[in-house]
Amino acid sequence: MPRYRLRMDLQLFAGEKTEKATPKKRKESRDKGQVAKSAEIPSTLILLACISFLVMLGPFLEKQLLSLVGDAFLNRLNMEVTDQNVLALFTHYALRMLILLSPIFLIVVVIAFASNYVQIGWLFTLEPLKPKFDKLNPINGAKNIFGPRSLVEFLKSSLKLTSVALIVFTVLWSEKSRLLDLAHLPVQDIFAFVTTLTVRLGIFIAALLFILAIGDYIYQRYEYEKKLRMSKQDVKDEYKNIEGDPLIKAKIKERQRRMALMRMMQEVPKADVIITNPTHFAVALKYDSTKMDAPTVVAKGQDYMALRIREIAKQNNVITMENKPLARALFERTDVGQSVPADLFQAVAEVLAYVYRLKGRR
Repeated sequence: MPRYRLRMDLQLFAGEKTEKATPKKRKESRDKGQVAKSAEIPSTLILLACISFLVMLGPFLEKQLLSLVGDAFLNRLNMEVTDQNVLALFTHYALRMLILLSPIFLIVVVIAFASNYVQIGWLFTLEPLKPKFDKLNPINGAKNIFGPRSLVEFLKSSLKLTSVALIVFTVLWSEKSRLLDLAHLPVQDIFAFVTTLTVRLGIFIAALLFILAIGDYIYQRYEYEKKLRMSKQDVKDEYKNIEGDPLIKAKIKERQRRMALMRMMQEVPKADVIITNPTHFAVALKYDSTKMDAPTVVAKGQDYMALRIREIAKQNNVITMENKPLARALFERTDVGQSVPADLFQAVAEVLAYVYRLKGRR
């Protein structure tokens, strides 16, 4: 019973997602559009930038708007009302308004792109746009509504609402004496005071929301890393998929080694001489002056393989010669298919000359 319980505990431990995500899984998640980012950062930066833009260019925009409205009252009231005149008038005003608001549009686009690029880099994928029918499942929908993520979003919204309300109350309470005196001020001063107060509220609220957005990004990053975690078994399976099953790779290597040995053994009957140790090493040499610059090792082996080489040579009437130092040097310093090292030319040439004399060749 304890052994069975220990096995179950090991299986549960292997299934726990305790490992960091591998680069492969991160890439697959990114290709699907699943990245760690906060939607609050672009919106708060856009709000802060627009308020700053209005503060800097407020007088200029005020003059342009007054001239636009003044043109309507001073020059357009006596205009003949026709389709062409009305269309031309609205086109003219629409173009002027577009020119006035174009810097704000440009700021919005630049900040939205820059803030997303800083968070996730360059990413373009259509994967999130693909229809997913599992989202239509009411059970999954209920889990999403009452899940921990929905609770976090509710708490986040409540925190933002409470913070904004606290800032508005604090700022208005600090100006309560001036608010009570507005009834005794001219309209121009009232508008100036309200504008200043609105700008202050906007800057404070945008700064606070930006701080909360940074916290939201940290939380999104944590949730993303937690979601990407893998179990030890997942890491092993991925490694097998990438590198291949170790058992299959071992079998492939074994088969390749056997095929190489078979090809090597097929070259033994073509050798000119077999140089032996005499029992531990055997090296088969071949030399063809029309094809080779130097004698070449066509086969070599140790112990059992050396015995097999000698047997095949004997069956095919290949001359075998015992030369312990030369056999050991050739076995250790050359591979199958390589030429004999230059410092062994003399010794090998003497062996081949002796073999050629035995065969009656010059």
